Amino acid sequence: MNDLIQQKCAILPDQPGCYLMKDRQGTIIYVGKAKILKNRVRSYFTGSHDGKTQRLVQEIVDFEYIVTSSELEALILELHLIKKHDPKYNVMLKDDKTYPYIKITAEKNPKLIITRQVKKDKGKYFGPYPNSHAAHETKKLLDRLYPLRKCQKMPNRVCLYYHMGQCLAPCVKKIEESTYNEIIQEIVSFLNGGHTTVKKDLTEKMHTAAENLEFERAKEYRDQISHIEQVMEKQKMTMNDFTSRDVFGYSVDKGWMCVQVFFVRQGKLIERDVSLFPIYRDPEEEFLTFLGQFYAKPEHIKPKEIFVPNSTDLHLATELLEMKVIIPQKGTKKNLVDLAEKNAVLALSEKFHLIERQEERTIGAVEELGDLMGIAIPSRIEAFDNSHIHGTDAVSAMVVFVDGRAYKKDYRKYKTKTAAKHDDYGAMREVVRRRYTRVLKENLPLPDLIIIDGGKGQIEAAREILEDELGLDIPIAGLAKDGKHQTSQLLFGDPMEIIPMKRTSEAFYLLQRIQDEVHRFAITFHRQQRGKHTIASSLDGIEGIGPKRKTLLLKHFGSIKKMQAATKEEFIKAGLPEKLADILIEHFQKKSLSSE
Repeated sequence: MNDLIQQKCAILPDQPGCYLMKDRQGTIIYVGKAKILKNRVRSYFTGSHDGKTQRLVQEIVDFEYIVTSSELEALILELHLIKKHDPKYNVMLKDDKTYPYIKITAEKNPKLIITRQVKKDKGKYFGPYPNSHAAHETKKLLDRLYPLRKCQKMPNRVCLYYHMGQCLAPCVKKIEESTYNEIIQEIVSFLNGGHTTVKKDLTEKMHTAAENLEFERAKEYRDQISHIEQVMEKQKMTMNDFTSRDVFGYSVDKGWMCVQVFFVRQGKLIERDVSLFPIYRDPEEEFLTFLGQFYAKPEHIKPKEIFVPNSTDLHLATELLEMKVIIPQKGTKKNLVDLAEKNAVLALSEKFHLIERQEERTIGAVEELGDLMGIAIPSRIEAFDNSHIHGTDAVSAMVVFVDGRAYKKDYRKYKTKTAAKHDDYGAMREVVRRRYTRVLKENLPLPDLIIIDGGKGQIEAAREILEDELGLDIPIAGLAKDGKHQTSQLLFGDPMEIIPMKRTSEAFYLLQRIQDEVHRFAITFHRQQRGKHTIASSLDGIEGIGPKRKTLLLKHFGSIKKMQAATKEEFIKAGLPEKLADILIEHFQKKSLSSE
């Protein structure tokens, strides 16, 4: 514990609130809430912790806190701060898993659609459905039973659906709002368990039609009943009522939490959601934060009620979510929560060895690298590489690794602007200057380590810019390759020396991944630029084809091969005058003859 933290801990208030932990660059890396700030914040800097929590504590050099008037207010503020700052150690629900929903649109003439985007509009959403097929089958059934419009754009005459009795034809008729309200209410009732009543009504109509010898109509009713049975009743009932519920259960082991959510709709367990993440405080508090984040996502529509484990603070959960939260005590409802918890236990057990292995390869490798180099844990690493052939199409690339994982959204490409051909050192100075001038200007996160794919000369070129021009103190290392173009040595220090490293260590494997990735990224960019240059150069010397028209043709056709096969009309369509199109076709014909 440094002096600043020790002094701040001594004057922490005995009140609820939120705390924001910061690293040496002032970046917020963790946000938490506490019933009593004094006790919670001090606990991070006293006693023993597991390796994962210790890693968090090692990065903390300062903290802030905000006092609130209640624990609920602290919880709501915590969720807001996590969303705002996106701290790397907090639970963030970032999975791309989305579920299909059926939506009744809020248009003048509403229709049924399938969507995976739940928006805060006036439409009515039903689901989630376990998969796209289930959603489409349910919609198909509803389309047969209820005559809402089917077309995307209004036609100017009635369609086949009208003649089949499946559309009210709002394209040619004025439909009263009360009629739509009645249909929508029937659909809502149907999807909330009322399909049994509809089925009973259709059965009576089928028998009446058969008695009246209206066999075609009786067959239609029979088919509708069959579809209801197939779509709405094929799953095993899990509850004896039709209330929509989300059932939560969680398990904790070795500092990791798994939360399982069962979606129960119309009495059926239709789908589950699984989240697995590290935690740094009491599981009960982590779970409350998880609940708040879960329902902050628009695709997670709040059901009529949710079931939670008995360790949950029921009062806080109810106030936070503003809905009915229940801790089941017995029977089928309690069994569902137990089942969710059992699945969470199994998920942790099955995946734990994989989690440990992944941590060893990523965060563990970063820690090992920091130890070997004698620097702080390099959580964020930025690596550079130059690429060119005989000085032409010179480009550079930068890749970013955060906690041992590629962070592709921060990758950057550079076309060399000021450096002379063949000047690798000049190219490195230019790119490093451009990168970190922008980082400082836009207040972007600084790296903990910069890796240059090159030797001492390029490292010194980068150091000149960082230290002498920009006044930055960031460790810079170089990666050298052997005769087989494989990662060989890590160069670091002043004076520069080789850092001894086992080739079987996780740190070495991490460096290999970084070097391969930055090289791949640079080469790919170089090939793109070289391809453009090749196309452009083959158009040199043609009267009327300057740089702008070269760019125009390149964008339109993409390759010389396609230009050679293009017709006069296609060149005109691409934006060339008729006369110039004739000149270009003649140019390619001459080239073709000369190459035969």
